[in-house]
Amino acid sequence: MSQKELENEVAGLIVEAVNLDQPADALDPEVRLFGEGLGLDSIDLLEVALAVSRKYGFQLRSDDPNNERIFSSLRALSAHIAQHRTR
Repeated sequence: MSQKELENEVAGLIVEAVNLDQPADALDPEVRLFGEGLGLDSIDLLEVALAVSRKYGFQLRSDDPNNERIFSSLRALSAHIAQHRTR
C-alpha cells in the first residue's frame, strides 16, 4: 500500500471514529489534527487511537512521549501506522 493510499484509509478511519462533518478525501494530509486545524480534542484522540488499534493491530498509548509528533498531522499518523502495523 502506498503512503497516499494509507493516508486516505487513515483519513476515513478518523472521519468515522470522531464523526467529522467532512469527507475523508477533503482532509489535507498536512493539517494539524488536534487543536488548531481539524480541532480534535483529547476524547477524539482516544477514539482515533482505539480505531487504529482495532484496524492495524498495535496500541497507541496515551502516555507515549511521542504523541505530539505522532498525532501532529494525518501524514505523521499514517507514517507511524506504516512503521508499526501488524495487519
